[in-house]
Amino acid sequence: MLIKIDPILSPDVLHCLRSMGHGDKLILCDSNFPAYSLNKRVYRIDGVNASRAAEAILSVFPLDSFIEYPILRMEIDGKPNQLNDVHKELIDTTKKVSGDYWKIGSIERNNFYKETKNAYAIITTNETRPFGCFIFTKGVVKPNGDVWVLEK
Repeated sequence: MLIKIDPILSPDVLHCLRSMGHGDKLILCDSNFPAYSLNKRVYRIDGVNASRAAEAILSVFPLDSFIEYPILRMEIDGKPNQLNDVHKELIDTTKKVSGDYWKIGSIERNNFYKETKNAYAIITTNETRPFGCFIFTKGVVKPNGDVWVLEK
């Protein structure tokens, strides 16, 4: 065990998150997502939903302030502007853990699949609600340990 490291973050997941660089993309997906057929680096956070996994990840993961949307949610087919409960929970979790600064955008489902092939890694969860999939873009950590946030 480590102090102040969420215990659901396994050594493999922590290694993955630490190995990523600025601009690398991390996929957080639900249990129905075809993770293993789309990317070679797949890690599991079992026993939790997407929001709980995001809470743990965001506790150590800097978001990218150089882009408008450092988190993208998978759009609901035919209803791109609709937010389901999973989306709303992740928005709330992001605000709670990372602050109000961050915007969450959306991406059409088939484009999400394409992005997944080029992502650094995928983390699967036991989220069973549809469209519980997200793309996180890693940001920059300053020498003092704070997340680099561009002035807007």
